[in-house]
Amino acid sequence: MSYLSRLGSLTLLCISSLTIMVGSIVAPALPSIAQNLGMEDYASLLITLPSLGVVLFAPFAGRLIDKYGAYYCTAIALFLYGALGLSGQWLYGPESVFVNRILLGAVTALTMAGSTTLISQFYFGHKRLAMMAKQGMAIELGGVVFLFIGGLLALNSWNQPFLLYAMAWIFLGMMLLLVPNTYPADPDTDAHESSNSKQASLKPIFITSCIAMTFFFSGFVVLPITMEHSGYTEDKIGLFLAFVSLMAVITAHFLPKIYTRFKDKGSLSFAFCFYALSHAAYYFGENPYILILGGIFSGVGFGLSIPLLNHITVERSLPSQRGKNLSYFAMAVFLGQFLTSFMEFIPGSAQAVFAFVSVAAGIYFLYIVTLFKGKSNA
Repeated sequence: MSYLSRLGSLTLLCISSLTIMVGSIVAPALPSIAQNLGMEDYASLLITLPSLGVVLFAPFAGRLIDKYGAYYCTAIALFLYGALGLSGQWLYGPESVFVNRILLGAVTALTMAGSTTLISQFYFGHKRLAMMAKQGMAIELGGVVFLFIGGLLALNSWNQPFLLYAMAWIFLGMMLLLVPNTYPADPDTDAHESSNSKQASLKPIFITSCIAMTFFFSGFVVLPITMEHSGYTEDKIGLFLAFVSLMAVITAHFLPKIYTRFKDKGSLSFAFCFYALSHAAYYFGENPYILILGGIFSGVGFGLSIPLLNHITVERSLPSQRGKNLSYFAMAVFLGQFLTSFMEFIPGSAQAVFAFVSVAAGIYFLYIVTLFKGKSNA
């Protein structure tokens, strides 16, 4: 039983939605924003640098959460998120902008790990998995909604998308009003700590999280190129990417039921199967029906992997180390996103990326069976 009201639960989901939007807000007006910030030669870094900030500072964020508590750390992170995000529009030159975007990534790591830790403190067992699934939905929806609104704001002025960073201050107010700083005791704390003290390292979970995000996000990096070559306009490309995210949201909604039947190994095996199939479909993406099928497969892969891996991280962590482990999970996810920046170095055309990822996902599917052998339950 949770002490959290529905509005309190909604608040934590709203906070979670800030994680993906941190870089995507500037995407709709990227050329003009880069020009006005003196970043013409480094435009793509405006999107990817926050991910690097998450990777660099996530371990430090985890130690802060374990030492001072998730509630206060999340509150401070939300305040800094809004301040750093809004101030970005008044900077000029690579040096100051680089520092700003990396620090924004640092507070994003604290926001992501803190909000997930709060969820883990208010929910237990199957309810926790259901809430983690909703969190995965919120993260994807945040990317879609804020990207869309950012595009509308960019029609008025190049700097108006930065106003969306102020949503963090609104969510901070909601948290202080609706989320209590006390939470129920975990009914399985003693048994949980005893069993986790003998469990293997979470490194395989973090590695799998990084690879899953790399497979998913590589489509978002390469598809705009291949679809443009196939004659799709920018609005249709954006609509298709939103469709992929929607498929991820729908799949995450059904994750608790899928997990109940297939557990860790089965659910993750399906995820990497769908990643392999999605990129195979993208490879033959000249046919719009095959392209749509690839989008469905990609969304299903995300919905079956990232929210579940988040849940596994929580369930296999000692309560005293949960903040640290969740920060490592955030680092793994954003590292996967950042690694997609190097997809362009794969020899051959953009289509070669789809072939490479499809084969790699197929191989990792086979590895998952061994990786999770004997671990059918989180």
